[in-house]
Amino acid sequence: MKLVAYIRVSTAGQVSDGYGLSIQEKAVRAWAKANGHRIVKVIREEGVSGAKDAVDRPGLSEALLMIQESTAEGLLIPRLDRLARSVTVQEATLAFVWRHGGSVFAADSGDIAEDQDDPYRIAMREMAGVFAGLERRIIVKRLRDGRAAKQAAGRKSVGAYAYGTHGQGEGRDRDAAPNPAETAARARILELRAAGDSYRRIAEQLDTEGLKPRRAATWSAMVVRSICQKAELG
Repeated sequence: MKLVAYIRVSTAGQVSDGYGLSIQEKAVRAWAKANGHRIVKVIREEGVSGAKDAVDRPGLSEALLMIQESTAEGLLIPRLDRLARSVTVQEATLAFVWRHGGSVFAADSGDIAEDQDDPYRIAMREMAGVFAGLERRIIVKRLRDGRAAKQAAGRKSVGAYAYGTHGQGEGRDRDAAPNPAETAARARILELRAAGDSYRRIAEQLDTEGLKPRRAATWSAMVVRSICQKAELG
C-alpha cells in the first residue's frame, strides 16, 4: 500500500521526551518496510502543536489532501499522539481519512481501524487521545510554572538572551550568563559610541576588527543601535 508518513514535533514535545523527527522517521520507515508498504512521501512538521486543527497545520493538511486525491492510500504516523493531542482533532482527522477510503497506521500499534462495530476499541482509542491531551496540558503547566519560578527568583524566563549574554545551566537553574566573545564586542560598541561614532561607523569598525554579531555575517547600523539603546536602559 502507498502511504504518506506524517511526523511532528512541538516545542513542548521536544523538551519533554526527545522524540525528535529523525527518530520518528526511522520508526515509520522501519514499520513500512517490515509490513510490506511503500512510503511515497514523508511530511515533517516542526514546532506545531498537536492541539491545532488540520487546517492550521500545513503538513497535516498536505497529507490529508494526498489521501483525498488518492496520491496515497493510507496515512502512517509514528504513534497516535503525533497525529493529535486533542481527541476532537484526532477523531476528525481519522474520520476524514476513512471517509475518503484511506487507512491509518501507527508504527507502534499497527492498523488503526474504523471500528464502527467495536465500541470498546473506539473508547480505548478516544481515551488514548484524552490522555495525550492531558499530557500536553501537564507539560505546558510545567513550563509555565518553571518560568514563574525563574521570574520570582529574578532570573530570565522567556525570550532571547541579550547580546553579550547566553543561557547557562539546566532547567529552572538556567539563566543569563556573560558570553565572552559577545561581551568584548558589546564593550567595543559602547566605547566607540561614547567617542561619538555613528551607528554605521561603529558597524564598519566592528567588521574591520573581526568582531562578530550573533547571527548575521556582518554588522548593521540597526543592530548596533539596538545594543546601544538596551545598554542605556540598563
